[in-house]
Amino acid sequence: MVNSIFKPGIFEGKVALVTGGGTGIGLRTARELGQLGAKVVIASRKMEKLTKGLEVLQAEGSTAIAIACNIREEESMRACVDMVMSQFGSIDLLVNNGGGQFPSPAELINRKGFKAVVETNLEGTFFLTQEVFNRSMRERGGSIVNVLMNHRNGFPMMVHSAAARAGVENMTLTLATEWGRHGVRINSVMPGIIDSSGLASYAPEFQEFVRSYGKNNQTFRLGTEAEVAAALVFLLSPAASFVTGITMRVDGGEGIYTPLYVPVQNDRNPGFRD
Repeated sequence: MVNSIFKPGIFEGKVALVTGGGTGIGLRTARELGQLGAKVVIASRKMEKLTKGLEVLQAEGSTAIAIACNIREEESMRACVDMVMSQFGSIDLLVNNGGGQFPSPAELINRKGFKAVVETNLEGTFFLTQEVFNRSMRERGGSIVNVLMNHRNGFPMMVHSAAARAGVENMTLTLATEWGRHGVRINSVMPGIIDSSGLASYAPEFQEFVRSYGKNNQTFRLGTEAEVAAALVFLLSPAASFVTGITMRVDGGEGIYTPLYVPVQNDRNPGFRD
């Protein structure tokens, strides 16, 4: 069971769709939503990841299903929404956590690779969000949270993904403005360097770089999946019913890093974990 600070049953009667929900931050968020009363749908391109995630959700007593969905492909994306609507009748909460990228110096990224990352992280996010709005939230309202990366000062080795996520951040502002009249709130969360299972998908040398870089914040540590999930759950919840169009940083102060006050080791902020 997850460690949650939120009221039991706060999402009772709600249906949540979490992309990238089979592992990492997506699964941690799905687990919390499920234990707080929501019916949960986890979606991702690879079914094997979803199967393991679904086993965890069901073992914890959540009402949950898993759907293989490639958000880059229109038919796959629409079929996913069709299945959720058929099974549960609505989509009240949407977490756009699905995405993908690969590390590379900017000068070595070819057009195909750049386009694939933008299609997934920006276009895929937009068109899934549009489909959910048109199929459910236009009539029922709802809450959407987009998961970004810490791209405010650029992101070396990830120029394609940083550019796409910056687009998602701006998209958040536009959609929050256009769809607020329909009772839809849209926000973003910008995680810093998180000690997530997703790090395992990168080469060992890149993992080492990320872990060392991740201490450039005021807590002098990497963040946890639980800390990001807590921010996502808050923004989805009634507690944030007067919050829309914002980007919440969950980065331990990485965004205010300055060499004038270099972070140092301390044990006074050990982190929120399960």
